[in-house]
Amino acid sequence: MKTKPPKIYLHTLGCSKNDVDSEVLLAQCKANKFDISKTPESADVLVINTCGFIEAAKQESINHILEGVRLKETGQIERLMVMGCLSERYADDLRKDIPEVDNYFGSHHLPEILHAMGGEYKHDLLGERMLTSPSHYAYLKISEGCDNPCSFCAIPLMRGGHRSKPIEELVNEATLLYNKGVKELILIGQDLTYYGLDLYNARTLDQLLLRLSDIGFTWIRMLYAYPAKFPTQILPVMRERDNICNYLDMPLQHVSTNVLKSMRRGITENRMRELLGQIKEEVPGIRLRTTFIIGYPNESKEDFNNLLEFMKDIRFNRVGVFPYSQEDDTTAFPLGDPITERTKMNRIKQVMDLQEDISLDHNMMLIGKELPVLIDRIEDGVAYGRTEYDCPEVDNEFVVQGAVEGFETRELQAGSFYLAEVTDVEPHDMFGIIKKRL
Repeated sequence: MKTKPPKIYLHTLGCSKNDVDSEVLLAQCKANKFDISKTPESADVLVINTCGFIEAAKQESINHILEGVRLKETGQIERLMVMGCLSERYADDLRKDIPEVDNYFGSHHLPEILHAMGGEYKHDLLGERMLTSPSHYAYLKISEGCDNPCSFCAIPLMRGGHRSKPIEELVNEATLLYNKGVKELILIGQDLTYYGLDLYNARTLDQLLLRLSDIGFTWIRMLYAYPAKFPTQILPVMRERDNICNYLDMPLQHVSTNVLKSMRRGITENRMRELLGQIKEEVPGIRLRTTFIIGYPNESKEDFNNLLEFMKDIRFNRVGVFPYSQEDDTTAFPLGDPITERTKMNRIKQVMDLQEDISLDHNMMLIGKELPVLIDRIEDGVAYGRTEYDCPEVDNEFVVQGAVEGFETRELQAGSFYLAEVTDVEPHDMFGIIKKRL
């Protein structure tokens, strides 16, 4: 007699790379005829895909594991499994401290996870995913792991060294997404710019972009470009291909050469300035997003003030900030964590206050302009979308306040493109009216 297929609930924490892993696992579960539950309480098996990037993410993952233990102890679920980065790095400690979990798996153990649930890994499903994002956009993970030696980062400890996916495999996966109705493809990886070195002995992101551009997506967006040894050959591709967004996420982490050297970032402030200038020159109108780590152990007041001046000069369109988090087994760990949380938070506030003014200036220049907008969702009669200059969840939203040309908000469709006029702005949002459907 065959046993009844389990009902699975998969809870994903962390970044979009984890989202992709979960989508692959869900597609495999579906192929094994497992039921997918909408809530953890109605599932037989709860799987938690964890993040272990910084201390706050670790604690969030642990809290969700403990909540899963509570569900198991109260009989609401039968089994609890943990996967992902935290489990990859701290499996032995977790087994000791939270033994109630039935199984701990790392980041690359999908066949083992399926086997533990009574299924088997289907190799013929290469590229298949069950999307958890809105159906009009999807992430494409072009590589796994990282070879960069950044002193503060534990990613290589959790994800291993850099491994590019072959171009043909990525084109196949992207084509499957396109055929499902995906209109915006977002390329992700620990370092997009390293792509191809391990497979083709050269950085071949430009060739991948050309192949993906030919598929027919309306927008292709790139996240996480490493500044050192940046492959400038992608810039003409960005400029010449209309469906590659004039948008680039390049986490600089800091700008002071003193701090960059200790961070082992492989670049100086002067070279960084030259690179950003070249990018702006070769791709007119590009919007640049970056992130900074504030409070790195050797960040002096002078280093921090230098970062503020750099921001004033470059005038990034989007900026994210993280306080330094001391991570076990990283090369920066012996430096300690000498900068107080109060100082870190004060410096972060200065960065964000400065960027708020810069972002408002950028947005003010768009008032009266007409831009293509992709509607992400409609809630209570209000439509929320994005321009090509904004990535889901982290950047500006375009809020539709009203409509002309016969369009009403209730008639708009999520996942569709419209031409919209910017009528008002805030530092991190834009407001406008729909002119026509594209």
